[in-house]
Amino acid sequence: MHLLKKALFTATLFFTAISFAYAQKIFKGRVIDELTRQPIEYAGISSGAACKTTVTDRSGNFQITLPSDTALLQISYIGYATQTIKVISAGTRPVIVLKRGAIDLKEVVISPNMDNNSFHTLSSLDLNLRPVNSSQDLMRLIPGLFIAQHMGGGKAEQIFVRGFDADHGTDLNVSVDGMPVNMVSQIHGQGYADLHFLIPETIATYDFGKGPYYTDKGDFTTAGYLNYTTKDALDKSMINLEGGQFHTFRVAGLIDLLSSKAKQNGENAYIAGDYNYTDGPFTFEEHYKRFNLFGKYTKQLNANNKISFIASAFSSTWKAAGEIPARAVAGGTTAVDANGRPYIVPQAPNPIGRFGTIDSAQGGKTSRINIVAKLRTDLKNSWAMDNQIYYTHYNFLLHVNNIFFANDSINGGEQQQKESRDMVGYNGKITKRSYLGNAVLTSSAGLGTRYDRTYGSERSNVTEQYRFLNDVVLGDIRENNTNVYIDETLQSGKWLFNAGSRIDYFNFNFHDTTKTKAIVSPKINVQYTANDRIQFYLKAGKGFHSNNTIAVIGNNNVATLPAAYGADLGLNWKPTPHLYINTALWYLYLQQEFVYSDDGSIVPGGKTKREGIDFSARYQLTKWLFANLNINFARPRLADSLTGQGYLALAPTFTSTGGLDFRLNNGINGGLSYRYLHSRPGNNTNTLTADGYFVTDLKINYTQKKYEIGLTIENLFNTKWNEFEAEQVSRLKGETAPVDQMSFTPGTPFFAKLRVAVFF
Repeated sequence: MHLLKKALFTATLFFTAISFAYAQKIFKGRVIDELTRQPIEYAGISSGAACKTTVTDRSGNFQITLPSDTALLQISYIGYATQTIKVISAGTRPVIVLKRGAIDLKEVVISPNMDNNSFHTLSSLDLNLRPVNSSQDLMRLIPGLFIAQHMGGGKAEQIFVRGFDADHGTDLNVSVDGMPVNMVSQIHGQGYADLHFLIPETIATYDFGKGPYYTDKGDFTTAGYLNYTTKDALDKSMINLEGGQFHTFRVAGLIDLLSSKAKQNGENAYIAGDYNYTDGPFTFEEHYKRFNLFGKYTKQLNANNKISFIASAFSSTWKAAGEIPARAVAGGTTAVDANGRPYIVPQAPNPIGRFGTIDSAQGGKTSRINIVAKLRTDLKNSWAMDNQIYYTHYNFLLHVNNIFFANDSINGGEQQQKESRDMVGYNGKITKRSYLGNAVLTSSAGLGTRYDRTYGSERSNVTEQYRFLNDVVLGDIRENNTNVYIDETLQSGKWLFNAGSRIDYFNFNFHDTTKTKAIVSPKINVQYTANDRIQFYLKAGKGFHSNNTIAVIGNNNVATLPAAYGADLGLNWKPTPHLYINTALWYLYLQQEFVYSDDGSIVPGGKTKREGIDFSARYQLTKWLFANLNINFARPRLADSLTGQGYLALAPTFTSTGGLDFRLNNGINGGLSYRYLHSRPGNNTNTLTADGYFVTDLKINYTQKKYEIGLTIENLFNTKWNEFEAEQVSRLKGETAPVDQMSFTPGTPFFAKLRVAVFF
């Protein structure tokens, strides 16, 4: 009898739940931009009466379950006017057109449906508020990410993030429109990520994530990832002219190729281009030239299929002032002797200024051609499929000399680094979204492959006249990375659970020797949204960075696919309607750090660990004034070191960026910003120091419907700072022995640039 009562009670609960689920009404719709007719992702959909919220997906679609046949829905997104609509039937599927409007932090949504994208709000706010006119500006939008240029303007930037000196991308996965930017087994550095082919005016959105927690991100995703997405459509065409100090000049243009009627039918095409020239502030003029072309075509084939084609070309040439040892500028500088003990070095013979040059033969040229094709298909029963193929042809040539006459007192230390490369790849993903009552289950499976082939990867010693002396490395590289992954996300009520895993398989070939290796990377993420003001998250996972094929085949005690294990505990918080805060405690352990020697080769590094705190805040003081602040602490160390030992050279320990941005109704807009990098160990014994800096920039624009006039001032207060520093064992002419001390590249002094843009 007792068992019968329990069975009846259970059945009653079950049928009550079923009845309640069927009593719920499902409302569906799509949100698009008024001018471009393109879908808006992560637009917030809310029903105040039912206390329900959701967000749109990549196609602008949403689904929300409510207890009534009719609903009053509020649709909002940053930079758009909030719209309220009345849906009188759950069977209708309205297309909601949002109009551009003022930026209001009240529209920022903290929702349990954000698909584990904790940083989307920050990226949307920053891209909307801060004027950018270079790929460097785009990278500096990432909280806690610092960049440095130290070998002429055409070389990929040095990246510092989350306690990493990530070289040129070894620990940051960088992509554009899903196409990888990082170059595996690049002759100058593993993961070399040159973003100079990016025209900033073409960027629609960007997303980033910190740590190794993202199933669809593989190689180099240890400190995190960064992905830019270009515009599918233009809201207007434009011509832009810029000119400034140091013979700086830029012309850029974006031209819409199709009519408004074509846009209404889901077809868009545009081209963009820019040309840059500057001599830089150096005594030895850089003659930096860069030319970019970009084109994109998209078409909504039918209700379920959308294609896009992208083609771009980039070329750059430059001369480099290069790094100079501190003693070449001033006497009394610090160095270390053969036993690692600090001592004072007198000024070297023939001192030069901070912006001087020791070896005028340094510089380079590079080019890249990209072709990308995508097909997105919305299948029946909430299935979606993405297919992408891409091809890149890439050339690189660099002449560099950081050691001067340290190894060869007659011919010097000039080195030539050169490669030509073809890269081809495929990314595919299928996704299923299931609605289980009030819960949503999103299932994804992905497949990707990438093949790189270099022709004549070369590192050789040459004279200052480029006369060949001998090869250090020479040969063709063939490398393939194939991956598969699965990912499951369950959102129910206030909770979101995400779990996934990927397998990466590598095939390395150099000098007709092959080595293979595979790695499994599991991830798990949990998110709890207490209410519309505060959200907690826990992320944990395993990632990796691959080693250079030359080092893998050489088997010189370096790991092939060293793993990274990390965890983040963080929150998103809106204590007031106009204040948004993101903060996290994090930890990362790396099986092997990659350390680069003077000649560009990788030497074995030890196991490392990092822990830190990230803090970001965005505050709207008035309708037209916005404040931003990012503070990042990190403690990078060798994993087995004692307290006060095991330092990691150049790894940032404390960074901060912030500023004020303003947007007035009369068209005046801009911002005052700073970036601060604290002094940090210059070598692993902390006997040398890389000096920190505090630099302030100013941007002011006057924007009208048909034109814009702007002024940019970098280093507003003309601060004396070093953009890059590194320990180098170098020997100058007239010195009897090599000296181990810091070499540096000076940061830009006060630099003003005017800009005029015409819209049509």
